[in-house]
Order: sequence, then C-alpha cells, then structure tokens
Amino acid sequence: MGTQATIPARTGTRLARSAATVVVAVAVGLVLAPGTATAAPTNPSDTQLSQAQQAKADAAEQVGALSAALAAAQAQVDDARAESAIALDTFQGKQAEYEAAQSAADEAAAAARRARDDLAAARADLADFARQSYLQGSTSPTLEALMTAQGPTEMVERAALLEAAGAHQGSVVVQVSAAEQQATAADLTAQTALAQAATLEQQAADALAAAEALEVAARQQAAGLADRQAAVQQQLEQAQQTLLGLEGARAAAEQYAAQQTAAAARAAADQRATSHAVSAGAVTTAGAGSSAAAETAISAARRWLGTSYAWGGGSLSGPSVGWGIDAGVVGFDCSGLTRYAYAQAGISIPRNSSAQYSSLPRVSRSDLQRGDLVFWATDTSSPATIHHVAVYLGDGQILEAPESGSRVRVTAMRWSGFIGGARPSA
Repeated sequence: MGTQATIPARTGTRLARSAATVVVAVAVGLVLAPGTATAAPTNPSDTQLSQAQQAKADAAEQVGALSAALAAAQAQVDDARAESAIALDTFQGKQAEYEAAQSAADEAAAAARRARDDLAAARADLADFARQSYLQGSTSPTLEALMTAQGPTEMVERAALLEAAGAHQGSVVVQVSAAEQQATAADLTAQTALAQAATLEQQAADALAAAEALEVAARQQAAGLADRQAAVQQQLEQAQQTLLGLEGARAAAEQYAAQQTAAAARAAADQRATSHAVSAGAVTTAGAGSSAAAETAISAARRWLGTSYAWGGGSLSGPSVGWGIDAGVVGFDCSGLTRYAYAQAGISIPRNSSAQYSSLPRVSRSDLQRGDLVFWATDTSSPATIHHVAVYLGDGQILEAPESGSRVRVTAMRWSGFIGGARPSA
C-alpha cells in the first residue's frame, strides 16, 4: 500500500476542480433563452477546451499511477492470502498433532493407572507374606515344618511344598519392585504426553489466530483498493465526458452557425416575397374559418402533450428525430407541431414559422379564435424576426412546443413579443 500512498492528493483535487469548472461553463453556455423556438448553442472557448483536455490528461495520469500502485498492492494482497492459507494449513497440522498427543497422553494415563493397580496388588501380597511370617515367629518356616513331620514320607512332602512356597514369596518381592518401577515410568510418560499435547494445542491456536488476522487484513486491503480504483475511474470518465461535451458543443455551435446563415438567407427571400405580396395586395384578412378543422387540429396537437421538444423535429405523420443541438431527440419543434396538427385536418401549411405567418390569412389580437396560430418576433414590426408559433386555445391559453429541453404543453398566452395571428382554416 506504500505505492498507493505516494499518489499526490493534489492531483485528484486539481482534476475535480478543473472538471467542475468546465462542466459549469458548458452548462451555462447551453442554457436556452425562454420563449424561443431555438437558441444558439454557445461555442466553447479554446481555453475551456484546453482546460478540459488538461483535466482528462490529469485523470489519465492519476489512473496510470494508481494502476501501478494497485498492481503492487494486489501482490501484497495475494501474499497475505497465501500466508493466511499457509497459517491455516499449519493450524490443521498442529491440530492433528495435538489430537494424536492427547490420545497418547490418555493411553499413558491408563497405563499408569494399571501400573499403580499392579503395584498395589504386589504390595498387598508382600504385606500378607510379612504378616504370616510374623505370626509364625519366623520369616523362614521351613525348619519348623520339617521337624513336625510324622514320618519320612510326610517330611519329603512338606519339603517340596515349602520349596514351592519359598519360591512364591521370592517372586512377590520381585513383582513389587518391578511394579514400582513401571508405575513411576508410566506416570512420567503420561505427564510428558500431556505437556506435549498442551504445547501443540497452544501452537494450533496461535496458528489459527495468525491465519484469521492475515485473511481479515487481506480482505480489508482488497476492498479499500477496489473503492479507490472505482473513485479514480469515475474521475477519468467525468473528465472524458466533459471534454466530449465541449467538443460536441463546439461542433453544434458551428453547425448552428451554418444553419442560421442558411435560415437568414431563406428569411430574406421570404421577406422579399412577403413585401412583394403586400405591395400587390396579396396579404388578406382571415374570414370566419372552419371551426371543425380548427378543433381537429387542436385535438391532433393535444395527443402529443408531454412529448419532447426536438429542434427540427416533427413530420406530417407525428414526431421525428431532431438535429443540431437536439440530435437524437424524438419530438416536435414549434412549427413542426402546428404543421402536423393542421395536416390532420387536411390543411397544408409551410414548415417554418415565418413562412406560416406570411402565407396564411392574418388575424388581429382582438379577432383571435380557437385554432388560430399565434406568432412571436424579436421585432414586432419585422416578420423576418419571427421565432415562435403556437396554437391559440381561447380563454388566454395556447398549446405549444416551447423550447429545447422542454415538452409540448398547454400554458398561458404571452403578449410580449406578439406580432400577430393567422387562421389556417380560413
């Protein structure tokens, strides 16, 4: 674990701080202006990209250093586990030796008990011999027995018997001496076996305790390393995501700029066409319109309440995949929703909001009715600055696809920036 401890803590702190700074910068840059159909993604500065690249490099360097530390520490873990296994094996061996020694001690104790019993019996025989000798007044009754014989034949018989008795009494003395020696030896063997068994038992207990301690330490060390590795890996992934986010933001900003240039060109063309139409008297005031068509369009739009806003999303058949800053998001943008809604009523209107405004019969604020389209512009005197369209529901409410990151909703009518209305059903 010494290798791991040498990794500078300042590296992780600097990495986390750099990543956090870049993430905040990106988050601020990608906030969309409320009430607009689209908002230009902020192009990250070269400094932000450089900081993100450095954060990623710092994280990669820390991961590399930690990987080396992890390898060394893992070797220590493996060694500790090997020592634990050896200690456990030693315990098992000592336990077997202890059990064998205990059996030997039990056998020695039994032999000692038998020797003591034999000694007691021999001593009893010796005491009986001594007592008989005392009662007869001599420890050698041979002469008395021969002298009291009634004849030669009886004397011969008594001599044979006395010879046998003398031999027996001699063996009793020998047996007592041997029994004493055996008893002493058996006691010594039993004591030695018990002492050996106690020693082995303690050795077994010590070996088991060592095995347990090594195993616990190894497990704790492995768990700590796993946590450390996960934390540093997460830092690296965060740095990588931050850098990718900035790179993606720059690409989106560049793409958006190109799209805006093209859109500006189209808007200029639409403005020229609108101006020409106005001068020729082509702009008309809407008539009563078809309430059935308006209600069909409203119903079609309501079906998609809660659907994600997707920049450039929405087709004649429903939601579609957005592009640019909403690449991959399935949903509607503002004009995509209004075009879809009136397509379900059998009425075809242009795709973008400024073209819808310029091509449809106009409605003033005082004449708005359910189903009319309402438009907002940054300059209410210039249709070329129209940026949002919604469906008017009456009673001061609209149905709209508001902005990137939000969902199709019903909300209150906003009069600030309102440039006018149009009636597709007229």
